[in-house]
Amino acid sequence: MRVAVVTVGDEILAGDTVNTNATWLCEQLTARGVTVGRITTVPDTVSDIARVVNEYHAEYDAVIVTGGLGPTHDDVTMEGIAAAVGQSVEPHAAAKEWLTSQKGYAADDLADGTTALPAHARMLPNEVGVAPGAVVEEIYAFPGVPPEMQAMFNSVATEFTGEQTVTETVAIDEYESELIDRIADLREQFAVTVGSYPGEYVRVKLTSTDPEAVAAARQWLTARVSLADTDDETP
Repeated sequence: MRVAVVTVGDEILAGDTVNTNATWLCEQLTARGVTVGRITTVPDTVSDIARVVNEYHAEYDAVIVTGGLGPTHDDVTMEGIAAAVGQSVEPHAAAKEWLTSQKGYAADDLADGTTALPAHARMLPNEVGVAPGAVVEEIYAFPGVPPEMQAMFNSVATEFTGEQTVTETVAIDEYESELIDRIADLREQFAVTVGSYPGEYVRVKLTSTDPEAVAAARQWLTARVSLADTDDETP
């Protein structure tokens, strides 16, 4: 399964908010064997949301959109998603029912637009907050508040599946440029994906759906490099 992640918010683009949602989602999706092909941040503008979601909807198995849910002036994600799939935004009976019967809100107390979702969308209850999410044509709309987004993703996590991968990381006390030939040899000999991440030391990440291939590649590489003196093997 291939997924694109779209985060919505002027505050992210301005640097006022760190985009932790994208990182968390990618970790969860990767752990489920899902391939994340795009991470894109767009402003709180209907046309920008619609354009990007429409493009990714055609290319990926699913699109996850976070942020911009609710009734305030800059919460336009639902409008953008609806425009992307040629639908209108309408009051959603299931959203109203959830908020009034399960969350205890009086219908008259709900701000205009709180229950507005793309037509024919499946409503996703917000167990932590107020604004509901939605699924329409494999486009998932989650809130931008991290605890709300995480709870909502977890409620549908089983809908995101893929072939499980195994990853091991080797910490190497050499310059990355010195490893070029050995990494090339490793890639020729083993069916693994290789990532190289320089820092205080170089972390070489080995990934495959075949655990034996990863183990063999790690053994081959560790025998041919100077290992860094560290216990940190975080990818």
